[in-house]
Amino acid sequence: MSKKPVSSAKTSAKPAGVKPPGKGDHVFLVDGSGYIFRAYHALPPLNRKSDGLQINAVLGFCNMLWKLMRDMPPEDRPTHLAIVFDKSEVTFRNTIYSDYKAHRPPAPDDLIPQFALIREAVHAFDLPCLEQGGFEADDLIATYVREACARGASATIVSSDKDLMQLVTDCVTMYDTMKDRRLGVPEVIEKFGVPPDKVVEVQALAGDSVDNVPGVPGIGVKTAAQLITEYGDLETLLSRATEIKQPKRREALIANAEKARISRQLVLLDDKVKLDVPLDELAIHEPDYRKLISFLKAMEFSTLTRRVADYAEIDASSVMPDERLKSAFAGGPSEASPQTLPLGGEPDTRARGTVSTAPVTTLAAAPVFSPQALAASRAKDVAAAKVDRTKYATIRTADELAAWVTRAHDLGHVAIAIKATSFDPMQADICGIALALSPNEAAYIPLGHKKAGGGDDLFASGLADGQIEAAKVLETLTALLESEAVLKTGFDIKFAAVLLAQHNITLRTVDDVQLMSYALDAGRSSHDIEALAEQWLGHEMIAHADIVGSGRNRISLDQVEIPRAAEYGAESADVIMRLWLVFKARLISERMNNVYESLERPLIDVLARMERRGIMIDRQVLARLSGEFAQSAARLEAEIREIAGEDINPGSPKQLGDVMFGKMGLPGGQKTKTGAWSTTASILEDLAEAGHDFPRKILDWRQVSKLKSTYTDALPTHLLPQTQRVHTTYALAATTTGRLSSNEPNLQNIPVRTEDGRKIRRAFIAAKGHKLVSADYSQIELRLLAEIADIPVLKQAFKDGLDIHAMTASEMFGVPIKDMPGEVRRRAKAINFGIIYGISAFGLANQLGIPREEAGAYIKKYFERFPGIRAYMDATRDFCREHGYVTTLFGRKCHYPDIKASNPSLRAFNERAAINARLQGTAADIIRRAMIRMEDALTQKKLAARMLLQVHDELVFEVPDSEVDKTLPVIREVMEQAPFPATALSVPLRVDARAADNWDEAH
Repeated sequence: MSKKPVSSAKTSAKPAGVKPPGKGDHVFLVDGSGYIFRAYHALPPLNRKSDGLQINAVLGFCNMLWKLMRDMPPEDRPTHLAIVFDKSEVTFRNTIYSDYKAHRPPAPDDLIPQFALIREAVHAFDLPCLEQGGFEADDLIATYVREACARGASATIVSSDKDLMQLVTDCVTMYDTMKDRRLGVPEVIEKFGVPPDKVVEVQALAGDSVDNVPGVPGIGVKTAAQLITEYGDLETLLSRATEIKQPKRREALIANAEKARISRQLVLLDDKVKLDVPLDELAIHEPDYRKLISFLKAMEFSTLTRRVADYAEIDASSVMPDERLKSAFAGGPSEASPQTLPLGGEPDTRARGTVSTAPVTTLAAAPVFSPQALAASRAKDVAAAKVDRTKYATIRTADELAAWVTRAHDLGHVAIAIKATSFDPMQADICGIALALSPNEAAYIPLGHKKAGGGDDLFASGLADGQIEAAKVLETLTALLESEAVLKTGFDIKFAAVLLAQHNITLRTVDDVQLMSYALDAGRSSHDIEALAEQWLGHEMIAHADIVGSGRNRISLDQVEIPRAAEYGAESADVIMRLWLVFKARLISERMNNVYESLERPLIDVLARMERRGIMIDRQVLARLSGEFAQSAARLEAEIREIAGEDINPGSPKQLGDVMFGKMGLPGGQKTKTGAWSTTASILEDLAEAGHDFPRKILDWRQVSKLKSTYTDALPTHLLPQTQRVHTTYALAATTTGRLSSNEPNLQNIPVRTEDGRKIRRAFIAAKGHKLVSADYSQIELRLLAEIADIPVLKQAFKDGLDIHAMTASEMFGVPIKDMPGEVRRRAKAINFGIIYGISAFGLANQLGIPREEAGAYIKKYFERFPGIRAYMDATRDFCREHGYVTTLFGRKCHYPDIKASNPSLRAFNERAAINARLQGTAADIIRRAMIRMEDALTQKKLAARMLLQVHDELVFEVPDSEVDKTLPVIREVMEQAPFPATALSVPLRVDARAADNWDEAH
C-alpha cells in the first residue's frame, strides 16, 4: 500500500532525514523534559490495563507528536523536528553557582517509569532525540533556532517555559500545544513587562526559586521590569544603584549586585553550542508505521493506534504489539537494583550511547523502575529526610507571598494546610494558611491572629502585628487555589474546600493524603495525620492540644502567638507533602490508584457542596416532639420505679445492675472490671427477649431519652444563622467498607424502624416551592449477594421482580407465594437480612421469638436451599485469612487484620465483618459512583434539583415543585446505572424515589 506524503519536504533527493533548512522551511524544537512534566500534570491518571503502569505522560507526548507531524495546518507544519532533553548531570552553570537547581523536588514515582517509554515513543516516531553533556536542553534549542534563522528558516519552540522566552524574535515563536496558543513578542512583553531581549535582565533581578537562581531579594518581576525599563540593562542599573530613592530597594541592589550578575549568567542561554547532531539531520521523514503501531499497541493507546493505522492504510490487527515494552516495565519487582531517588533529585534519564537520530537508549540497557521498587525507595527516602522545623518561614509581606505563589505555579504542586478557629468550616474564621513546596520548604501565612492579652474581648486588642491583610492574602492566593494546572495537596481537604467557598474561592485540582491512606489501608491503620506521620515518617508532630491547651485553659487558634502557630501550621503542610510522596507511589505500586481516583477524590467536591447546602428543619415540629418524648420518658421512669419497688435513676448503670441482678436475681448477669454489673444494650435486649419487663422498660426509656437529647433538643442548636439550615459534615475515611459517616449532627443514625424515629424525619422539610425527594436502593445488599455469590434462583427472582422474601419463604418452607401468611414471609425476611450480617441461631431466635434449635434449623435449611451462599461465605473468609482483606466489585480493599486473632470472639467478629464487607462495600461504592455522576446528569437535563443528604443507601434531594416529574426519572437512572461501565451486574438494581413535603413522607 502506498503511504500518504508527509509534506513537500519529503520529496527532497537527499537521504531521508537530511535536508539543509532554508527560506520557507520551519524548524520545530520540542522542549522534551518540560513537556513530559506538563503532560503528566495536565492529564488525568491513565493506567495500562495489562499491568497497571501509569502512562498518562506517554499518551500526552504521543498525541503531541502526532499533532505536530500530521494535524498542524500545512502552513505551520514542521519541515524539521527534534525532541531535546536535559541530561541529568552537572552543566557549566553548576560551575558558576554550585547551588544551581539544588532544591528541585523529586519526580513523581508514577512518572519515572514513563521517561524511558517516552524515549521509545520518540524512536517509534523516528524522530531525533537530542541531548548533550554539559548543556541544558534550552542551550541546544537556542543554538538550533539561531542557526535556523541565520539560514532564512523560521523556528518554533514547542514549550511554554518562561526561560525560553528570551529567544523569541520575529523569526522565533513559542507554541504551547496544550493550550494551542502561540507566544510571540507581544505575549512575552505581557508576561515580563519588557521585550524578549530584556527578559534576561529581568530574570537576573527577580531570580527563580525553582532553579535556585538567587536574584535580588525583595525584587519581583514587576519591579524588575520597571527598573530595566528605566535604566536599560542590569549593569547600568547596578552602577547607578545609589540613585534609587527607595531605601530597601537601593540597599538590596547594592548588597546583592554580585548575585544579580551571577544570576544573569545562569539564566542567559548559550546559543553557540557545538552541536553533536547538525541541523540538517533534523528533517522530517516518514516513520516506519508498522513499528509505530507496534509501539502504540504495546502502550494500549487504542484511539491513536487507529488514527495512525487509518492514515498509513495499515490493518492494525496485522501488527503485533512490541512485547519488550511490556515485559521490561511489568509491575513485579525487578532483579535490577531500583534507582534511589534522593529528595530534591531527578532520575537519571541519560541515553546510553551516541546522540543521533538512531535510538538513543534501549530497554535492555535502561534501568528498570518497577512501581513496587520505586514505592519502597520513595518511602525509605522520605522517612530518612528528617523534619527540621527551624527551616520553616513565616510570610509577613506581600512580596514574600507573591514569591511563594510564583514558585508553586512553576512547580505545579503545593501542599496546603488551612488553620481555623473551629472544626466547623461553615462557621470558622481562617487564622492562617500554610504552604509546602518540598520537604522542609514550608511557610505559614498568619492572617487572623490577635494581639496577646485580648482574651475573648475582640475590642480589647486588635490583630497582631506582622500580618498581611486577610483580603489581600486570599486575593493573591485565589489564582493558585483555583488553578487547574497546579495540584493542591491537603489532609481532609474537603474542610478547606468548604471553608474557602465561604470566601467565594473554588478549590480546584486537589489530592487528599487522608483519602490516599484510606484507599490503601482502610481497616488496618489510623488515618489521622499524627498517626500517619509517626508511621511513615517516624516523626512526632506538634499536637493541636499542645498549641491551644485543653479544658478551662483552652484557647482558640487565633489567640496563639504567631511564631508558635507558624511552626505548627508549616509542619502540617510539610508532613502533608511528605505523606503525598509516599502514598502517591503506593497507590500505583499496589494498584489502588483507580479506587482513589474514581471513588474517593471525585467525591470531595460533591460532599463539600452538599455540606454547604444543608437542609431545612421545622423547629415547631421538633419542639412538639421534644415535649412528647419528655412525657414518655417521665411515664417510663415512673413505671421503672414501680417495678423496681424503689426510687431509682434509670440513667445510673450501677443502680440498674443492682436492681436487676442483685434484688431481682435476673439471669445473665456479668460484672465489669470495676466489679459493677454490666447493663449494656445487648444484655438488656437478651433479657427483654426472654420476657422480662424491667429491662424492656429501660431500653424504651433509653431510646426515647436519646431521641430527645440527640435530635429534638439538639437539632435546633445546629441551625446556622446565615442559612437557617442544618449542615452536617461527612467523613469519607471513617469506615472500613467505604460507607460515609455523618457528624455534627449525625443524620445517619436517626432510627427509621420505630414510629418515634420516623417522627423526627418529619421535621426535615423542603424550602417553600420545593419538595424533598428520597431515592433509596431497594434491597441492594441482597441483590449484590445474589450477584457476587452467583445464586441463580435469587438472581432470577430479582430479574423477574418477585417479592424476594416471599420467594425465599416459598423455597425454604414450600409455601405458595400467593396468599402467603405474613409471619412466614417475616421469618424469611429476617433470615435474608440476617445471613448478610452473619446472624447466629441465637440471634435469629431472639429476633423471631422462637427456640434456638428452630432458628438453627432455619439457617441450616437456608444454606441447603442456597448452597452458593455458604460457598461464598467460606471462600470470602478463607481469602481474608490468607490476604488480610476482601475486595469490593470495584477494587476497594477492606482490611481485617484481626481475622487471625487468637481471641475466638474477636476472630469470629472479623470473619462476619469480612463476609459482609464485600456486599456493604460494593453497595457503598455504587452510591458513591451515583453521587459523583448525579450533578452533571441533572445539569445536563437543565434541572435545578440539589443533592442534600446521603444516608447509607439513600440520597435526599431538594427539587422545585415544577420539576419533580422530570427529576425523578433522572435520579433513578443515574443510581440504577451507577455500576456501569466499570462492571455489568446481571442482577438489576432498583431505586424507589418519592417526593413529599418532608423526609418521612418521601421515604
